[in-house]
Amino acid sequence: MNSNVPDSRKIAPFLVFFLISSMQFGVGILGFQRFIAKSAGYDGWISIILAGIMIHIILWMMLKMIKIADGDIITIHTFILGEKIGKFISSVFIFYFLLLSITILRSYIEIVQVWMFPELKTFWFALVFLLLVIYIVNGGFRTVAGIAFFSIVLPFYIAILFVVIIRYSDFTNLLPIFDHSVKEILLGSRDMTFSVLGFETLLFFYPFIQNPEKAKKWAHFGVLFTTIICVYLAILAFGYFSEAQLQKHVWPTLTMWKIIKMPFVERFEYIGIANWSLVILPNICISIWSASRLMKQIFSIRQITSVPFISILCLIGTSLLITREQINILTDITSKVGYYLIIIYIPLLFVGTFIAKKVRTRETNS
Repeated sequence: MNSNVPDSRKIAPFLVFFLISSMQFGVGILGFQRFIAKSAGYDGWISIILAGIMIHIILWMMLKMIKIADGDIITIHTFILGEKIGKFISSVFIFYFLLLSITILRSYIEIVQVWMFPELKTFWFALVFLLLVIYIVNGGFRTVAGIAFFSIVLPFYIAILFVVIIRYSDFTNLLPIFDHSVKEILLGSRDMTFSVLGFETLLFFYPFIQNPEKAKKWAHFGVLFTTIICVYLAILAFGYFSEAQLQKHVWPTLTMWKIIKMPFVERFEYIGIANWSLVILPNICISIWSASRLMKQIFSIRQITSVPFISILCLIGTSLLITREQINILTDITSKVGYYLIIIYIPLLFVGTFIAKKVRTRETNS
């Protein structure tokens, strides 16, 4: 691969599984059931599977583009559009990752405020959290990958504990299957967008992978793992809640935690929310790392300078969001931007890469 990244800064191929999974697990997974049920009802689990299949196809497109252009997103844009226009288009992604970071962090702080500490100040929590992010990102991409690894492994016990919900669930709620139209099921897949954003970061960190050819299967395994967990949580929620109840709960996954009781823990959701900070951490770290990496490649600004700058912008953006309506508007904007990026822009880029390849091949032959 055409990359100037030294081997000492590269990661093992299997860590791609954790990087992609950790980006897809975030605040979205705490409340996605309500959104897909609005469109597809209890057929929402089919919507998740269709969304997963679509992501695998788009991931395949991304890997093909990387192979043809022999590099990352900037190399792909340059390959198609030339250096100046390519870098300009790539710079837009800096704002995308900033938007994603603000949305994820503010949504998590809202959960902490609603469920645990109503008087918690957004600014101070965000400040402490972002100081930790700066420390991790400045440690290099290998450190970021390590955090992604632990964000999947350490909280995984929570997914296992959801088995407790089964005895209180009525899975006949899911019958009859295919009770909704194809259009409604596809709309449910669209509503999954915010919950599955993040796998596109592969276009940015691909040069940091040792033996990248071996990483392809791990990337697909990461998406498959996320899809299975989402289907699992959706079926549990559909069995536990009626459709009317599901629309009243903003975070159905959190509400299901309340039923888990242990001899030494009265409020398990407190443990779950606290543990979720570890799940959110790589979301912010990878997003800010990707934005700072772009600034280094496009504007030649060192990451040790750009990371604090991006974090300050994230802190300001997070602090300005006060009401539930403002957070909802930002989440909707992020979902739409992510949807157009995944469903429209990446396929267009894929087609553009093949056209550019044919043009260059013709010029070479001439």
